Amino acid sequence: MLRHSGRCPNTERNGSNNNTNLESVSTTPYPALDFRYDLRIILVMKNKELARIFERIADALEFRGEMVFRVLAYRKAARVLDDLTEDVEVLHHSGKLSELPGIGEGITKKIAEYLETGKMKKYHEATRGIPDSLLRMLDVQNLGPKTLALANKELGVKTMADLKRAIASRKLAELPQMGEKKVENIRKGIELYERGHERLSIAVAERVASAVIVYMKERAKIKDISSAGSLRRWRETIGDVDILVTGKDGAEIVRVFTEYPGAERVLAAGETKGSVVVEGGVQVDLRIVPPKSYGAALQYFTGSLVHNVRCRNIAKAKGMKLSEYGLFRGAKVVAGRTEGEVYDRLGLGYIPPELREDRGEIDAALAGRLPRLVEMKHIRGDLQMHSVYSDSDATIAQLAQAAAELAYEYILITDHSQSARYAHGVEIERLRRQWQEIDKLNKRSGVRILKGTEVDILPSGKLDYPDEVLKQLDLVVASIHQGFKKNVTERICAAMDNPYVDIIGHPTGRLISSREGYAVDLHKVMEKAAGTGTWLELNAYWDRLDLNDTNVRAARDMGIKISIGTDAHDTKGLEWMKFGVATARRGWLEPGDIVNTYPLKKLLASRKLHRMK
Repeated sequence: MLRHSGRCPNTERNGSNNNTNLESVSTTPYPALDFRYDLRIILVMKNKELARIFERIADALEFRGEMVFRVLAYRKAARVLDDLTEDVEVLHHSGKLSELPGIGEGITKKIAEYLETGKMKKYHEATRGIPDSLLRMLDVQNLGPKTLALANKELGVKTMADLKRAIASRKLAELPQMGEKKVENIRKGIELYERGHERLSIAVAERVASAVIVYMKERAKIKDISSAGSLRRWRETIGDVDILVTGKDGAEIVRVFTEYPGAERVLAAGETKGSVVVEGGVQVDLRIVPPKSYGAALQYFTGSLVHNVRCRNIAKAKGMKLSEYGLFRGAKVVAGRTEGEVYDRLGLGYIPPELREDRGEIDAALAGRLPRLVEMKHIRGDLQMHSVYSDSDATIAQLAQAAAELAYEYILITDHSQSARYAHGVEIERLRRQWQEIDKLNKRSGVRILKGTEVDILPSGKLDYPDEVLKQLDLVVASIHQGFKKNVTERICAAMDNPYVDIIGHPTGRLISSREGYAVDLHKVMEKAAGTGTWLELNAYWDRLDLNDTNVRAARDMGIKISIGTDAHDTKGLEWMKFGVATARRGWLEPGDIVNTYPLKKLLASRKLHRMK
């Protein structure tokens, strides 16, 4: 993620619930991104582009049955480049590419070839003869290259339609080493893949929208600008990116918009509307409205549809009409310049965008019971992150420095436990050395570094460290990383019986883009958490957001405290906190519902071990 520099200016308070309404630039109380529209997006995309190429090479080699070590070499290179926060081209020109872990001489040459020519010979060699339709299918969860190769050879599967037919006819299940259960998992993977490719991740949509907004503010004569739609409501996935502006010369504003450097093609250009497709196939729609209608238009185009229908019905009951042009009583405009005045005239008070899903927010507003939602300014620390001791690129000192720049009071280091070979898990001896380093850093750091771990809940049900180690830690996060379908509910509940386990990490295990999650009875987990005083994590990594908004709200209703952790694996990852806060707001959380808002003394006094003594 790209760095932010602080809050957006021009804040405005509306209604009685004191939630921030940042209409003129952004519309939610999160830090604004601060980056150059014409440079950084291109750099990020180049890293991702190369990562995708190496991942495809690995897929193609595995599909062909190549040696495992060759496949793993390309997968490792892809992972390194995907996580890289520096510009791969700068590293190439400075001769530092080979210094990256997993980037040897051969991979370095291939990167150089691509950066200098736009092509990579190895990619074409590896994928030659494999249809693109087959390569795309390798993004389906539970469908590996070997399985796809078998289906291609035995059943002639070449497209997604072919695969669906093979599943429906039960022919796929009849192949060697397949069976009904494995095929059912592939079918679910297809559903997840198709849903995931219909919408953008919140991270991509926000990055694109922020870049366009920065560009428009610098190049066009505009007064107000904001994202709208599901992005402004901070849904976890987004359709198209919608941006609303006000300004005098609509045609000129649209002209500037269509000349955005990241635009690959222009779909429409008029006096009040423009539409472009930017790099990565993302559609961005710009709409220009007069200042007198800006608030009403922002309310209308933010949605959701069901929320807007309720608002229009309230207006109708009061003898008024609400549209994107304003709130009218007959021909007279009674509100429209700001969202706040529109909601006030409806008798609701300002309703934050994250709540506008018709999940009770209208009734709560009418009764004056809207929650005072958490904001970024309330967050005092980050309660999950990883260092070089396990699978991160950042030292503990670097993480502490990044946290200091965010004005945090504390951070929790949660490196993976000893059995996590997939993540360079920390043996007990190295863990003790880490404690010594933390003690030294705490003597001079302005941020309190808490000793923690993300201890694996093993398939056996046991924890990956003994109690004599866990009890020496400030806070313990316990997570499932192995055996996703093996007694997950029982294992998590057993972990919560341990007096040293304070937090259950990413409780459902989902990845929004590619994985549904564990076979877990979340209600039973929540009942156990409520009974034991265990905190549940809201993992702020944008492709997890686990717990999701509805589950966060359910946990709150059961009296369970929420811990937000970015799960950062480098210093940039700390900035994912905004996605966690947005999800918390969508789940109706107030500052007191989230332990990260506690001062350090209260945080440590509230942990599970303290209560159970």
